Amino acid sequence: MSARAQSAVSLRLRNEKMMQPATNILDAIGNTPIVQLTKVVPPNCARVLAKLEWANPTGSMKDRMAKAIIDAAARDGRLSPGGTVVEYTAGTTGVSLALACAARGYAFHAVFSDAFSDEKRYTMRAFGARITDVASDNKQINEKLIKAMIETARTLSAEPGHWWVDQLNNADGETGYYSLGEEIWTQTGGQLDAFVQAVATAHSIHGVTHALWQHRRDIQVFAVEPAESAVLSGQPSGSHKIEGIGIGFLPPLWKPQMVNEILTVSTEQAKAMARRLAREEGIFAGTSSGANVVAALRVAERLGRDATVVTLVVDSGLRYLSTDVYRQ
Repeated sequence: MSARAQSAVSLRLRNEKMMQPATNILDAIGNTPIVQLTKVVPPNCARVLAKLEWANPTGSMKDRMAKAIIDAAARDGRLSPGGTVVEYTAGTTGVSLALACAARGYAFHAVFSDAFSDEKRYTMRAFGARITDVASDNKQINEKLIKAMIETARTLSAEPGHWWVDQLNNADGETGYYSLGEEIWTQTGGQLDAFVQAVATAHSIHGVTHALWQHRRDIQVFAVEPAESAVLSGQPSGSHKIEGIGIGFLPPLWKPQMVNEILTVSTEQAKAMARRLAREEGIFAGTSSGANVVAALRVAERLGRDATVVTLVVDSGLRYLSTDVYRQ
């Protein structure tokens, strides 16, 4: 069977699955739409497609990772029935973990910070999470803050009945994104030339790349990081305000061999593009999604009109209404 025929069969099966009731909220994760950007893409550029991950239950791609991690830990006994899950988070992963814990019957204790949006705090609480805060330096996201949050989570996890996700060192997170790569392959009919994604833990870029390269090894993969803290590019660690990416040091599970090139985007460029996406495309997204699109447009200009570039709208702009992204 040809690749195109296989994609058609996969799409038919996917559509049939979407018509069936989910047995629980976690089974509703995935099968998100993909749309072509038109207004923000300059003439003579490649086609740019954005996978709308805010269509997941909590409004972000991290639902995929949270389900994979919680289920894997429960299967192998690291997480005991009725136990407490502990994790440091910029909030998006925390919201997804809070959902997964609520659905699976676990408690969740998040280590959070004032550097991140209040919407994430309130949403974690709505799912029943307990929150411990680590104060930031004027809401700056940097290595010092992230490492202080990690140490706090490590200490909390020593309590009886607690299990620490430790997402940066937890390889189960990558497997949650294999389905995302397969969806991209199916929805594009295998007709894509590049994939662009911002890096925090690196689970999403690695998971999608793993799936895509199983089909075609020549698909180019571009990592995105904050220009103010471009550590993947070999630059000094710094502070930025793109929530959810750019931890200020190399992620422990970073696989540079799975990326063709690293692109940098400044905080202001990312915020400006997030606003443009809302006003010009009707796509309401967060700042890291703005960074993704800025980078994707650079790749699209380079590849030209006959190519296709895919990137992710990581989460919804509803999580950032209290920040300066949408207050200008």
